[in-house]
Amino acid sequence: NFHSVAPLIFHFAIYIRPVSKLIPRGGSDTTAVMAEEKAGMSGAVKLLIGAGGIYGAFLYYGSLQEDVFRYTAADGSTFKEAWFLQVLEALANVIIGFVGMQLTGPTKGIPMQMFAISGASQVTAKACTSLALANGLSFPVATLAKSGKMAPVMAGSLLLGGASYSVREYLQVAAIIGGTAIVSMGKKKGGGSSSSAMGVTYIILSLVLDGVTAGFQKRLKTETAKVGVKPKPYDFMFWTNLYMCLTAVVVATALGELSTGLSFCTENPEIFSKIIKFAVCSAVGQSFIFYTIANFDPLILSTVTTTRKIFSVLLSIFLKGHSLSLTGWSGILLACGGILSEMQAKMSGSKKAHGH
Repeated sequence: NFHSVAPLIFHFAIYIRPVSKLIPRGGSDTTAVMAEEKAGMSGAVKLLIGAGGIYGAFLYYGSLQEDVFRYTAADGSTFKEAWFLQVLEALANVIIGFVGMQLTGPTKGIPMQMFAISGASQVTAKACTSLALANGLSFPVATLAKSGKMAPVMAGSLLLGGASYSVREYLQVAAIIGGTAIVSMGKKKGGGSSSSAMGVTYIILSLVLDGVTAGFQKRLKTETAKVGVKPKPYDFMFWTNLYMCLTAVVVATALGELSTGLSFCTENPEIFSKIIKFAVCSAVGQSFIFYTIANFDPLILSTVTTTRKIFSVLLSIFLKGHSLSLTGWSGILLACGGILSEMQAKMSGSKKAHGH
């Protein structure tokens, strides 16, 4: 299965990369020129591999996630076990993270406490997104809402003081939130308002937890720097997902979701294959993210993941039969405009930083 091997192949690519630099300059000129050409060519090829991998894995991931929560069994029941889903997703990431960590060599002396806290808040944020979908929030609305991550970060910074934002930043966040609200109101399908209200509550909770997770991840970086340890990408992937998995197992067991989730999957093998593919896509996508981080500026990754969200929304609308009114489409344009403006601001900021 190519999916399971892909991350390993590409991680080897990262470690093969510096070899061209080892060719002695005093040797054959043609060898040096060939190495230079190869290095020049590989930049574009690497971007194609990284971006292509992220797009492929996460576009399919989003589509599968929507399929899982829209699935209706023969008896009319639907899949609601969000924590059971998180157990399987985190487990797939733990396996690939472990293999990657063994290949690149594990880092010793990592402070575990912050990994555990950030893993627990991260898995809860993801479970809330799944619960929003399980409670009737449509996939395009949920995905657009999750793009407004800056909102809780800005709110937190303003409440705690010491932060000031430009008018443009306020407008970007307002465009994403406003656009998302317009899309949810511009849907042609009627009914399900109470479950959708529940869905909105879960997606807001998920956004708040994203803000909390970002704070914990900053703390994690300072804690590791304090003890003089620099974890590698696969260390992050393995340890974060291990604590995510453990948290999900505890919550799923407490809620009885392990047994109900398993019985739903055995009765409906069709959904189980979707869940397995969903978990594998998550782990493969993570590996491509790390591959992109290892080879490019973080801004390139941010651009790829941001545009991927927009494509996910459009794919969902066209392929999954979401009927939108003209109002709904104006909301999509407004939200996407806010997302792209945020991305462009990051790019011009990065250029200024490089210019100084």
